[in-house]
Amino acid sequence: MDLVLKLRELRRLRNLSQKDVARLSGVGAKTISSFETGERIGSLKLSQLERLLAVYGLSKAEFFGCTLEEEIAPWELEEEELATRRLLGELKGLAKPVQRNLLAKFQLMVETVTEVYGEREKERFAPEPRRATHGTVHF
Repeated sequence: MDLVLKLRELRRLRNLSQKDVARLSGVGAKTISSFETGERIGSLKLSQLERLLAVYGLSKAEFFGCTLEEEIAPWELEEEELATRRLLGELKGLAKPVQRNLLAKFQLMVETVTEVYGEREKERFAPEPRRATHGTVHF
């Protein structure tokens, strides 16, 4: 996801104005605006990013990880990824013994499917090699 979009949407999700973020972070409001429009995103310093993230209550790992992207733009995730994350969220809400039991069963299912269908599925879903046509170069 685009850094500019992340910064802008993160501020909006936290219900903060650019002036609020400037006051809390010590980064100028005009500077924040120029980062959020992309005008000066190339000159964003790590120290400035760290101050902004402190205001948003995020670590660098959280900011650059994929969880934040799901929060900001869940529609960009593939259907399977969204379903997997929903399922994991529900699993985390269960008691630890139940989690362990379900995870063990799921692991067994994955291993069985891989063992039985593994090679056939790899062949079935492997992308076909691209063939160059006369005068065309494929990258």
